Amino acid sequence: MKKMDIFFESDKEVISFCERLFQQNKQIAVYWQVHEKRGNQLTINEEPLNEIIFQSIAVSLVNVYVTHRLRSIINEIIQDTYYFTDGHEIEQIYEHAEWIVTGEDEDCKILRKNKHPVQLLRAIFLMHIRNAQNVHFDWIVQTGMKAFKQDLIHYVGLAIDEFKREEEHQSFINTLREYIVKKEPVVPLIHVVGGNIFSYYKLSGRPYSKVELRSIMEKVPLYLFGLPEEEWNLTPLIALAPEKIKLYVDDPSSPRTQTILNIFQERVDIQAYKDFPYTYSTIRNK
Repeated sequence: MKKMDIFFESDKEVISFCERLFQQNKQIAVYWQVHEKRGNQLTINEEPLNEIIFQSIAVSLVNVYVTHRLRSIINEIIQDTYYFTDGHEIEQIYEHAEWIVTGEDEDCKILRKNKHPVQLLRAIFLMHIRNAQNVHFDWIVQTGMKAFKQDLIHYVGLAIDEFKREEEHQSFINTLREYIVKKEPVVPLIHVVGGNIFSYYKLSGRPYSKVELRSIMEKVPLYLFGLPEEEWNLTPLIALAPEKIKLYVDDPSSPRTQTILNIFQERVDIQAYKDFPYTYSTIRNK
């Protein structure tokens, strides 16, 4: 096969395809013409059309699909399969779903059990373009994506679970925030040093022991918030409700740090771990 014609109905999509294709292969020869009925026709003249070119074409088609089609298909699933109608909820679920489908971090890989949706898309496009002289992008999207659509329905379901967990977490944060606002502070200032388990220090620089913290925690109805007795990274702060928290951490963006910020807000002063002014000590048992 010496040439291939690829048809797109959308001008934006054909431009995206060309841009990505030339990123993949700067030497590839493409001729673009527009037909009144058939839309945009790209003719790729190469001799021969080998596997490297097929891969470049498939990657470029995947990019067009993810960029221009994925949002509408995910939103359609959210509304037609899972019956969500609220615009804000649909947007939140979409963001979770897009992350699950296209993300490369470990959390989303675990959620999708190390499956690779983008690789499945590439395989689908490769199947349709190998040995095909005419390739119609819209036809593939409309009729050749059943396997991917089924996976997408599953991923949207996972996204809804993540959305609900996030809602529950936000409700939990709001409840704690309201409690802290109303509660009389037990101490004016506490130093908190980050780590696997936070360490807590008094204004004098002396560390709190677990016995001291547990005695304070027992006076607060922590069960109302679902906080476990042996949780040492947030529960002591809720019990102490300090006027000011100096938090020494290496990563201010970590989930635990963000949780403390969301609850205590302007009371928190984040500083570098190395700037802690006293001698480090983990929470002592005595």
